[in-house]
Amino acid sequence: MKERLITLGGLSRLCAELDELKTLGRQEVADRIRYAVSVEADPSLSADYLAAREEQALLEARIALLEERLAAARVAGPDGANDTVDLGERVRLRDLATGRRMEYELVGTFEADPAAGRISAESPVGRALIGRRQGEVALVRAPRGEVRLRIDAIEVP
Repeated sequence: MKERLITLGGLSRLCAELDELKTLGRQEVADRIRYAVSVEADPSLSADYLAAREEQALLEARIALLEERLAAARVAGPDGANDTVDLGERVRLRDLATGRRMEYELVGTFEADPAAGRISAESPVGRALIGRRQGEVALVRAPRGEVRLRIDAIEVP
């Protein structure tokens, strides 16, 4: 299995989700299955029972995926120097063509969530930013052409 980088915060989020699914998630599904079995003469014909079993399968698949990701995870983070962009750092940028400002935290693949401002260091933007210094311009090849992003600030969250 290929080793994947993850921030300490990302590792914590994955572990918390796994713990919740293994405890509360499994308990809730088991309770639904027990209830459906208790009220139906033939549970295999019960829509509630079948839905709970399907939910159980999805839950177990998610648990297996999280365990696989955690087994492949290697924690990495900022080098402490804060003079170049590194995994785990927050970067404030400006699109030089539009003037639009944006802020991202560079994270590992497993924890990327663009809507929450976390982008993968392996994404096109992430690859263009890694190793650059404040004030430098990163050139990102996008589907609609090249985007020039100036690094305004690098911060450790």
